[in-house]
Amino acid sequence: MTWLRRLVQPLKSRKTRVALATVLAAYAADWGLGLDPMIVATILGVGVALILGIAHEDNGVKRGSFSGYNPKTPDYDGSCPTDAK
Repeated sequence: MTWLRRLVQPLKSRKTRVALATVLAAYAADWGLGLDPMIVATILGVGVALILGIAHEDNGVKRGSFSGYNPKTPDYDGSCPTDAK
């Protein structure tokens, strides 16, 4: 039973599920549907972009909120840190 748990454990990750779905969709599009290779590359590109987005989101959750400009801080002077001075 532990081998089954080890097999299923990676599927708890959203990135793993998206990667698996992306690869399966690309294979299905290439073999089963016989689509143009550009469509297959598009499917893979969207999957990679989604995985990177999830990784970026997960990183933001671990680091807390955006540490830059926050208008609710007591020392906020009304300017944005990206404004040229």
